[in-house]
Amino acid sequence: MLKYKITPALALFLGIGMIFAITANAAKGQGWYCVRAKDNKQPRCDADMQYIENYDGYYIDHTHGDDCDDKVVYLTFDAGYENGNVEKILDAMKEEQVSGTFFVLGNLIEKNGDLIKRMVNEGHTVANHTYSHKNMTKVQSFEEFSAELQRLDDAYKELTGTQISKYYRPPEGTFNETTMQYAKRAGYKTIFWSFAYADWDNNKQMSTESAKEKILNNIHNGAVILLHPTSATNAAIMGDIIRELKSQGYRFGTMEELTA
Repeated sequence: MLKYKITPALALFLGIGMIFAITANAAKGQGWYCVRAKDNKQPRCDADMQYIENYDGYYIDHTHGDDCDDKVVYLTFDAGYENGNVEKILDAMKEEQVSGTFFVLGNLIEKNGDLIKRMVNEGHTVANHTYSHKNMTKVQSFEEFSAELQRLDDAYKELTGTQISKYYRPPEGTFNETTMQYAKRAGYKTIFWSFAYADWDNNKQMSTESAKEKILNNIHNGAVILLHPTSATNAAIMGDIIRELKSQGYRFGTMEELTA
């Protein structure tokens, strides 16, 4: 007897496309990305990822589109440890009087608590990147998923005396429909991004001029920008990037605005 693999196209032909799509999204981990658009236009995520918006998932500010006169960007950082550059990023942001969102790991809370307190005191949002940066699509239950986020929440509360902001960024941008459901059930809004670049490898840093060009050439209204604050290049150009965005008429929004 012939055996056929059920592909998405065949599933649609058989009339079970919706069931197939839901099952595939729930079971298989996906890696988030956005294809960049030309001429500083807003990008759109692939159709098979748009379901994130059904579960309090955000990657761009749809209300501030290409034709909106109010120009806004959202600075977000994935911060797992300090190597001297996180502090430099904070220095540049303080000097320019702008705030952003830092998605932190347990390591930064446990080893660099003063930096976390500084983020809070200087008006930044501190949010959840999980405690240990594990692949959350591999968890076996909601209880295991929520325990990983709660562990970070507990460490943050012990350090600051307050609850962490209920925004979550999946480690390495890996997610599926199940983890989206779990995050929403745990009371978190999942924050992806509409622009990022290869800045995470400290041994393969782009030149400052190339990095500035790449960032500024791909800025768009409503952008959620992901940067790694451990990057020496990002630390060196942070002030220049902020000043240039200001000169272009952009302001810097908060997660509360993005997710309202």
